Amino acid sequence: MQRLAGNEAVFREVNERIDDVAASLGDDDHGYEYVCECSNPACTERIELTRAAYEHVREDGTRFVLAPGHVPEAIESVVEREDEHVLIEKTGAAAQIVAALDPRA
Repeated sequence: MQRLAGNEAVFREVNERIDDVAASLGDDDHGYEYVCECSNPACTERIELTRAAYEHVREDGTRFVLAPGHVPEAIESVVEREDEHVLIEKTGAAAQIVAALDPRA
């Protein structure tokens, strides 16, 4: 579980850097390509989000944005489903791990 949560945290860090670049461009209504934050270290899926949509994901350090079909529902709770992405939330021990790794905490 710790390794899987760590994989997701790495993808979250990548998205934080993408968001930093997007912020410097100043167009919050534009869609930017963020990476899927699933636990598969080989995942290369991209998710188009506005900065506002990305900020919605980051409101909680236990939440991640995943491509549809990438959710292992046995270990993660789906909070929202959109056509282009799924918002999941970690619970229990996994939530504690990812919250501790949250770069915004």
